[in-house]
Amino acid sequence: MNFLPNDTLAGYARTAVDLRTRMVDYHRGPLAAQYLQAFFGGRLADHPSPSPAGMAKVLDAARAITANPWRSGEPYVIAPAMTAIIAAAAAALDLTGEVLPADVAPTDGGVLFLPEPIYHRSHSGEVSSLGAITWARTTSTGSGRSAWAIGGWADHHDPHDPSAIRRREQLAARPDLARQFGPYVLTDFTEIPIGQPVDPRPDLPVLDGDDRDWEPAPDGRFCIDETTTAMRACAAVAYAFWRIQAQPLATVAAAPLDRAARRRAVRASIRHDTRVVMLRRTSPLAEPADGEPKWHYRVRFVVRGHWRRLIDRAGNPYRIWINAHIKGPDGAPLLHGEKVAVLAR
Repeated sequence: MNFLPNDTLAGYARTAVDLRTRMVDYHRGPLAAQYLQAFFGGRLADHPSPSPAGMAKVLDAARAITANPWRSGEPYVIAPAMTAIIAAAAAALDLTGEVLPADVAPTDGGVLFLPEPIYHRSHSGEVSSLGAITWARTTSTGSGRSAWAIGGWADHHDPHDPSAIRRREQLAARPDLARQFGPYVLTDFTEIPIGQPVDPRPDLPVLDGDDRDWEPAPDGRFCIDETTTAMRACAAVAYAFWRIQAQPLATVAAAPLDRAARRRAVRASIRHDTRVVMLRRTSPLAEPADGEPKWHYRVRFVVRGHWRRLIDRAGNPYRIWINAHIKGPDGAPLLHGEKVAVLAR
C-alpha cells in the first residue's frame, strides 16, 4: 500500500508529495505514452478508426488530461473514516438527466488519494481498486462543449487488489518494465458533461454465465458493483467527494509539510498544498425552543444513507448526502428492521 495506516496529517502530506513526484516522473517516461496508446486504443476499437493524425491528437490530449492533475492539480486525501461514507454515496448516485454546473468540482483539476481504497466490480466480474482519482476540466475545440475528464487509478502495490496481483504476476518476468511503472496505474476513464444533461449509461453487454468469473471483494472493504449502478465507479466517487467535502459532514484541513518534502515538491514543480478531508465530529441536535414538532416518534429507527435534492437561492438544483443515522428520541426502543426476500411464482 502507498499510505501508512493511521498516519498523521503531516504524514499524509509527505506521502502525497512523494507519490505525485513519482507519478510525474512516470508520465515523463516512454512507458506512459505506450500504456495510454494501448489503454485508449482498446476503448476506441468500436469507433470508426481515426486517421494517424487524429489518433495522435487524441493521445496528446489524453496525456495532458491524465498527467496534468498529478503535477498541477489540487491534492486531496480522504481520511479512512470518510471512505465508507464516500463509497456509500457513490453507490447510491444516479445523475442521469441532470445538468451539472461548472463549479460542482472544488477546482478545475485535482487528484484525490484514497489511503483505504474503494473497490469496484466490472460487468465482467473482475474486481479492481480505486486508490486515486484525477479530474480535469476539458473543452472540445470542435463543439465547444465542456466536461470533467475523470481517471480512476489503481494502487499498483495493493496486496488485496486481484487486478493488481495479476498485473504484478505478468510483470514478474519483465523487471525492467515493472520498474518503469508509477505507484498508480490508470484502469478507468470517463467523462461527466458540464452544462449538458448527463446521458444514461449505455446498456452493458450481455454475458453468458460461463463467461463471468465473479471475483470476491477483499474482506472488510467497500466494493461498488458496476452491474447495478447507474454510473462508472470513478465518476460516482469523484462526484460524491466533490459534494460531501463541501458539506458540514466533512472538515477539510490543510496538512503541514516538512521542509524536506516541500523542497522535493518545488524541485518537481508540483503543488504541495495537500488537504485532508476528515469526518467532522458531530454533536446531538438541540430540540427547537418553541413550536410543536411536525412528527412525534416513539421509537428509534435506522435511516439509510441517501441523496437529498435541494434548490439554492438562484434556483439551481443541487444535492447533499444524508449519511446513515438513527432517528428518534433518546431512550426510545430501537426498531430493528429486516429485509425479507420473497420468491414467488
